[in-house]
Amino acid sequence: MTDFEDEVRRLLDRTDDLLADLGQAGDDASRSVGARLRAGVVGPLRQVARMQGTHTLESHDDQTESSCPARARAGNSESAGQLGDRLGELARAATELWGHRPDVPGLGEATAALQDVAIRATDETCRTSLMAELTSPQTELGPHIQALPDGPYLVTNPEHLNDHLGVPMPTRPLMALCRCGESAIKPTCDGACHRMGFSTAKDPNRVPDRRDSYVGQSVTVLDNRGSCQHSGLCTDRLASVFHLGRDPFVTPSGGRLDEIVRTVRDCPSGALSYAMDTVEAREQVDYAGQREPAIEVSKDGPYRITGGIALLDGDGADVARNAGASAEHYALCRCGHAQNKPFCSGMHYYVDFTDPIPDPEATPSIFQWCGGLPALTRMTRLFYEKYVPADDMLAPIFANMSADHPQRVAKWLGDVFGGPACYSDEYGGYPRMIAEHVGKGLTEEWRARWVALMIQSSQEAGLPNDAEFRSAFSSYLEWGSRLAVENSQTTSHPPQHMPMPAWNWATAAGPPGSRISALAPIEEDETPVVLPAVDEPVRFEKHIKPLFRARDRQSMTFVFDLWSYDDVCTHAGAIFTRLSNGTMPCDSAWPTDKVEVFHRWMETGTTA
Repeated sequence: MTDFEDEVRRLLDRTDDLLADLGQAGDDASRSVGARLRAGVVGPLRQVARMQGTHTLESHDDQTESSCPARARAGNSESAGQLGDRLGELARAATELWGHRPDVPGLGEATAALQDVAIRATDETCRTSLMAELTSPQTELGPHIQALPDGPYLVTNPEHLNDHLGVPMPTRPLMALCRCGESAIKPTCDGACHRMGFSTAKDPNRVPDRRDSYVGQSVTVLDNRGSCQHSGLCTDRLASVFHLGRDPFVTPSGGRLDEIVRTVRDCPSGALSYAMDTVEAREQVDYAGQREPAIEVSKDGPYRITGGIALLDGDGADVARNAGASAEHYALCRCGHAQNKPFCSGMHYYVDFTDPIPDPEATPSIFQWCGGLPALTRMTRLFYEKYVPADDMLAPIFANMSADHPQRVAKWLGDVFGGPACYSDEYGGYPRMIAEHVGKGLTEEWRARWVALMIQSSQEAGLPNDAEFRSAFSSYLEWGSRLAVENSQTTSHPPQHMPMPAWNWATAAGPPGSRISALAPIEEDETPVVLPAVDEPVRFEKHIKPLFRARDRQSMTFVFDLWSYDDVCTHAGAIFTRLSNGTMPCDSAWPTDKVEVFHRWMETGTTA
């Protein structure tokens, strides 16, 4: 028996021991972990051992909780911490072995399952260190996706995994993503592909691999129907050039060059390309290799890959692609029924493939309802790439904008509408947005045109058209753009530490006077506050309430009343955090002695 075979056997034995103990525990959590281990770890490892041809598997046949009575009698009920520790040890051992033998797909599948189960079971305080330990043995392996024969997609070192809204999803150093469409824990594989006898064979009746050229006045469009995932992005967005259910599919002189180029570059399957003067612009279509490697789990559809993530077959060789297909962006089947596996062919529409809805009773945020970051980015790109350059009034204002300006505005809107805090985390939140407008001298006429064209862009981008969304969306554009004009004047004094706006279905900007205007005259400091002596009890009415000026109270009325004892008690922790980091009050930070008084009041019982 080789050292590798011996290590596989040890891993199987240790997993069996843990399964037996989980079976004895008998609670729902233990049964759930046990099911994952049997399907995702024991099954693939048994297959690895069989392929080695020397390891007997009698002790590793299909097992239930009670099929190992000897081990079960020796097992003990474990705490969550002990279970996490044992799973972590198994995951480390498997990952170390995988680092030496990444050429064994079944071992990779088992390792991915162990990593996922172990990280889920590990206390949050220890999760980061466990992730680092599991990453270390495979740091030399570049990001890639391996389409396992009759199994899942094995993803090594994924950098970005996002849902259809653009929200980051948890990643593991090694991940097994569902490919058959039947996993109960999508997008993670739960072994359903093995239970159902999933086949990764291509359909002999699939759309032929044929690349067509459509020569136009300014551009030649290249297309391979055999690579198309039928997302409809081209036919929906540029119907004058790309025609659903009609021949020819492309009429390349039916639209402007910039619109055609934008649509071709946005094709998620990589079926489209274009040529200028008979030379294919492959590098430009593929974003010149500038996009970060990312996987999007599209809604009820395929995995959309961008950034040139390598795609390998079960033997580690590059997967064969159709003529002209992009290696920078492509779509992988997630429903299990594609005719051109592993690539999506649009069959998810015909088999009614759907993702589970996390909470069907929950009210979606504005961010979720509008389609998330991809939809907002589509809108802002249309606005800044199409409408602004064609507008005599706005074009000069944005002539020198940064290359990523559309993406920044989309992230700002996502942050405002209840999405992830991408703008705040990446660019600095509200103070950064103020800095972008200070001294620009924006006018009401410019503002009104900006709002009108943004609304037009949102309609072309396909954002929802229901009355509720349009009311919320338009109200923010009107409110936010007016603040931008106000903050841009040479006489303005914008508050520097205001929180990010937060817009929801019930949001209004508040009654007039509920915020401090950037155009309001700067007030002189009011009568100095007398702080309590060191041994004097700190009271709200005498010492804390006077610390907050009328303008401080006014600026926070949309959240709570700084002159209300009950409100300040309720939010004391959050208030202290902002006082400590200097983001409150909005115009200047408190001196240390005032912050210390507020802290004393909290620590001594928040006396009225």
